[in-house]
Amino acid sequence: MTQTASRLPSVLLTKQAVLFDLFHTLTPLESSWGDRRPMTHELLRVSKQAWHEQLLVHSRDRLAGEKTDAFAIIAGMARAIDPTIPDAVIRTATENRTARFAAALANITPETRHVIQTLRQCGLRIGLISNADVMEVAGWAQCPIADLFDATVFSCHVGWVKPEAEIYQLCLKQLNVSPAASIFVGDGGSNELAGAKTLGLTTVMIAGIIRELWPEKIAERATHADFQIEHLPELLHQ
Repeated sequence: MTQTASRLPSVLLTKQAVLFDLFHTLTPLESSWGDRRPMTHELLRVSKQAWHEQLLVHSRDRLAGEKTDAFAIIAGMARAIDPTIPDAVIRTATENRTARFAAALANITPETRHVIQTLRQCGLRIGLISNADVMEVAGWAQCPIADLFDATVFSCHVGWVKPEAEIYQLCLKQLNVSPAASIFVGDGGSNELAGAKTLGLTTVMIAGIIRELWPEKIAERATHADFQIEHLPELLHQ
C-alpha cells in the first residue's frame, strides 16, 4: 500500500542511501529541452508501437552490453520491423539517438542537482542504477550531476538489467549499505520498483513525467511503490 507522501522526508532520515533511476526520473521531459530532435521511429518511418516493442521487449542484449556496436543495435531492431530500411537511414537514426540521449543528460536541471546535493549533505550515500545501452550513456561524462554519485551502475557496463536482483545488489555493495537501509527512487519503468521492493528497499515512484507520457501506466507501477510523488523536490519536503 502506498503511504502518505508527507511522511517521506522523515523516512529518509532513517536511511543510509538513496538509489536513483536515471531516465524519466532525473532527466527532464523532452519537450522542455528547446531543441527537440526527431524520435528514432520517426526517422526510421516505423510505427511508434512497433519500435517501443523492440525497445522494451526484445532488447536485453543491448541493455546488458552483449551488443555494443551502436549501428548494429539500431539496425537489428529496425530490420526486425522492416527488413528493407536502408543503411543510410539507420545510420542517421543511430547518430540522432545518441545525440538525443546526450541532450537529455546535458539538460538535467539545477533543481535536480540541488536535491541530490542536499541529500548528500544530510549524510546519505547516493547511487545510480540505469538500464541503458552504449548510445544512451555516451554523454554521461558531460552530465551536470555525474560527479554526485558514490556508485554509478549502468546495465550495459555490468551485464545485469533491472529488475534482476544482481544489478541492485552490485550498487548496494559499492555503497556498503543494506537494502533495508536504502531507498530506491524511479519512474517504475522496466519493473524496477518491484525488483527493488523484492530485495527489501523502500520504493518511491516519481510520476510527474510518466503522467505526461504514459498516464495509463501509473496505476500498475504504483502497486510496487511505498511512496508516490510527482516531482523530485518532494523527497525533501511537501
